[in-house]
Amino acid sequence: MLVLSRKTNESIMIGANVEIIVLGVEGDNVKLGIRAPKEVDIHRKEIYMAIQAENRAAATNALSIEDVSKLFKK
Repeated sequence: MLVLSRKTNESIMIGANVEIIVLGVEGDNVKLGIRAPKEVDIHRKEIYMAIQAENRAAATNALSIEDVSKLFKK
């Protein structure tokens, strides 16, 4: 893990097109701004983990041919 110290209004770059800016620090909270292309997905980690869990669950729930057929008939 890379650990960096930054002050308010300072930033770090990830690659050539993702910039993370420290907008403010209030107690234990750090407010960050992220500049990235629209095609880059940005999620809080807990949301990202939930998405991954849902994707795994969907991939393991196999539908029968009858179930798929019913979906097309709707």
